[in-house]
Amino acid sequence: MKEERVILVDENDIAIGDMEKMEAHHKGELHRAFSVFIFNSKNELLLQRRALNKYHSGGLWTNSCCSHPRVNEDLLKAAERRLVEEIGIKTKLKGVFSFIYRADLDNNLIEHEYDHVFFGKYDEAPKLNYDEVMDYKWVSLDDLVDDIKVNSDKYTYWFKDSIEKVISYRKLVE
Repeated sequence: MKEERVILVDENDIAIGDMEKMEAHHKGELHRAFSVFIFNSKNELLLQRRALNKYHSGGLWTNSCCSHPRVNEDLLKAAERRLVEEIGIKTKLKGVFSFIYRADLDNNLIEHEYDHVFFGKYDEAPKLNYDEVMDYKWVSLDDLVDDIKVNSDKYTYWFKDSIEKVISYRKLVE
């Protein structure tokens, strides 16, 4: 199996090298990532529940898709590729905003990412890759915000950190 590497970046998203993915997550190195948010025609957000066997945050609800681009891979192409690999969706994506976050996770891992956020539209059921995703649901943004307040521990850190920004930008791009 080919070693997975992440792109190390500075606070301006300038690439400064690369590192094996798990090493970067053990050391908490800032690296490039992306998060995809898919909305349907009812303005509901597609959430996925991460597979239990994921290297961190297994069983938690999160945005439609997230991952890291490969070294020398175009960011948009990486997001489109991973969307197909995780949930079987092929749709046009639009880069909307980016943010940096850092979180101590389970399994003694640290997520420190320069996260690029993409929006897309899709109205069909996803085709889940059960190695990556154990469930999905469509949810209104209002219901989601209410549920996060009550059940915060059921959602990934980066998702909770980004959802208010997503809602703000969603209003701008509707």
